[in-house]
Amino acid sequence: MTTILSIQSSVAYGHVGNSAAAFLLMRMGVEVYPVLTVHYSNSTAYGTWRGPVLSVDDIRDVILGIDERGALTEVDAVLTGYQGSAAIGEAVLDTVALVRERNPKAIYCCDPVMGDVGRGFFVAAGIPEMYRDRIVGQADIITPNQFELEFLTGKPASTLDELLEATDALRAKGPGTVLVTSAVTTDLDPDKVSMLAVSAGGAWLVSTPQLPPTFSGSGDITSAAFLATFLELGSVPEALAKTAAIVYAVLEITAESGHRELRLVKAQDAIVHPTHSFAVRQIR
Repeated sequence: MTTILSIQSSVAYGHVGNSAAAFLLMRMGVEVYPVLTVHYSNSTAYGTWRGPVLSVDDIRDVILGIDERGALTEVDAVLTGYQGSAAIGEAVLDTVALVRERNPKAIYCCDPVMGDVGRGFFVAAGIPEMYRDRIVGQADIITPNQFELEFLTGKPASTLDELLEATDALRAKGPGTVLVTSAVTTDLDPDKVSMLAVSAGGAWLVSTPQLPPTFSGSGDITSAAFLATFLELGSVPEALAKTAAIVYAVLEITAESGHRELRLVKAQDAIVHPTHSFAVRQIR
C-alpha cells in the first residue's frame, strides 16, 4: 500500500490543505500520515479566519513521534502544501531529508502554495522566498499554479511557449517533474482550463471544461491526486489523465451542488470511478 506523509494546513470549515488531500488520498486507497501546519476556522480565501499557526517545535515533535514508531520507513512520498510561516519551511526540509534517510526511494512533491491570479500572494512574509530559494531545489515533483510558476522562475507564462519555457526554468532548479495545475494562456481555449505536465520524457497538456465558480482546495486535491497516481502508475502522462478525470469529477459535483467548498463526501464514488475522461496531448 502506498503511504504519503502530508504536511499541510487544516481547516474546520471547508476542504483545503490536509482537510482536502487526506480524504481524497484515503478514498484512492492511499495511507496518509497528516501533519498540520495551521488549524484555521476556514480558508484564507474568505479574507478573515481564526485559529493558530502551529509552532515549528510542535511540527517537529509530531514528525519525531512518527519516526519513533518506525513509520517513516514506510513513507513512499512527502507531500507539502500551505505552510503558515517561513520557519516551517525549515522543518519541511529537515523532514524530507529524514524521510529520504529512512527510505532512499521516497520522493518529495511540493505544492508551493503562496498565491493565485487575481488574489496575489496570500501567505505570510518570507514564505514565497523560502519556496523559491530553499525548497524548490529539494523537490522531485512541484505543482505550482500559473501565478506561482511565474514567481518561482521570474518568467512570464501568458502563452503556451512561455509556459513551457517557465517550466523548463523551474525544472533546471531541481524538480524532475513540474505540473502546472491551472494554465490559461492567450493561445489556449478560453472556455477550458488546462494542466501542463513536463518531465525529462516530454511535455503533456490536458484540458477540461471551465466551471463557473472558483473552488477553494482545487489545487490541493490536484497535487494529491497527481502524486498518488504517479506513484501508482509511474507515468507522467497517465497520471495527468487520471488526475484530470478525478479533479474534474469533484469540481463538477461541487458546482452542481451550488457550493463554494468542495463536496468531497458527495463526490467520493466519483473519486474512485470518474465519470469523464480527457485526452492528454503530447506537445513536446
